[in-house]
Amino acid sequence: MSYKNLQTYNEILEQLEKKNRQKHLLFGNGFSIAYDNSIFSYNALSKFIEENGNNSVKDLFKTLSTTNFELIMRQLENFSKIAHIFSDDKETQNRINEVITELKKSLIDAVTKLHPNHVFEVPEEKSKACIKFLEEYLSKGGYVFSTNYDLLFYWILMRNESRFIVDGFGRDLETDLYHTKDINDLDYSELRWGKYRNEQNVFYLHGSLPIFDDGINIVKVQYDNEHYLLENVKERITRGEYPVFVTAGDGNQKLNQITHNKYLNFCLDKIMSIEGSLVTFGFNFGEYDEHIIDAINIAAKRGKRGGNKLHSVYIGVYSEQDYNYISSISDKFQCKVNIYDAKTANIWS
Repeated sequence: MSYKNLQTYNEILEQLEKKNRQKHLLFGNGFSIAYDNSIFSYNALSKFIEENGNNSVKDLFKTLSTTNFELIMRQLENFSKIAHIFSDDKETQNRINEVITELKKSLIDAVTKLHPNHVFEVPEEKSKACIKFLEEYLSKGGYVFSTNYDLLFYWILMRNESRFIVDGFGRDLETDLYHTKDINDLDYSELRWGKYRNEQNVFYLHGSLPIFDDGINIVKVQYDNEHYLLENVKERITRGEYPVFVTAGDGNQKLNQITHNKYLNFCLDKIMSIEGSLVTFGFNFGEYDEHIIDAINIAAKRGKRGGNKLHSVYIGVYSEQDYNYISSISDKFQCKVNIYDAKTANIWS
């Protein structure tokens, strides 16, 4: 099949329906860019940092002539390893590590400051269109995986109060019931991950702005009667805490960061166990995404004898260049690769 003859999004859904195949969704930054590319593209983030960021980080963007955070992070980490081999200069090592920390902080600052302030800035018609797109999977027993940091996905799920969502977070009762007579005196914990993980169907593979690791629990920040969600996230960052973000460079470094966090590791394990077909949108399977391809291949190998495995992946592309790239890497997948026209998905309209 050529680029000009690609299937539409609706056509692949009909195809999966006829096969009675369980389907899951994986989306990346293209999901948010489709909403507003002036806010959520890497170019928008890098432009913000060039105008507002730390001088060391600004110099990195200029010197390396790239807007790709992952590439800069990867080169810094590689430079740190090389410098360690050729020099015992602790000052240089410490300075490199400081710049890596500054880059991560700049990314978080840029995301929070460029971000819409609250869910009600998302037009109602876009919100309704998006939840309909997501519930095509969630309402039929499928999983939804996101690699995005921003709040758009979380906002859409919460605003529409979808009854199909289980993100694994819940509250624990922290009051001794034996000594409490008044139900109004009951105290509950903040939202902690783990209580509902067996029913979980929404997974943030690379973390997200409202998810924090407090050293003991994975917790989720939410809005309250006085503050919007993003305000509470910013307040927590101001206290010196940072969201669970996968900001490492190449696929191996990302995988290392994932495996050292119990929430992220659980999410990766879940995509390794999916069956049926995986539909992707706005995810380009770049050179820094090898860990995702590896996870998909593990799912494709599982249950071969019984047939309970991942049979195929449907990858959305926006351009002929994207089509040619996906075609060139299709042999990396150990399941059938199908390509469809992502422009026909109409997530937000």
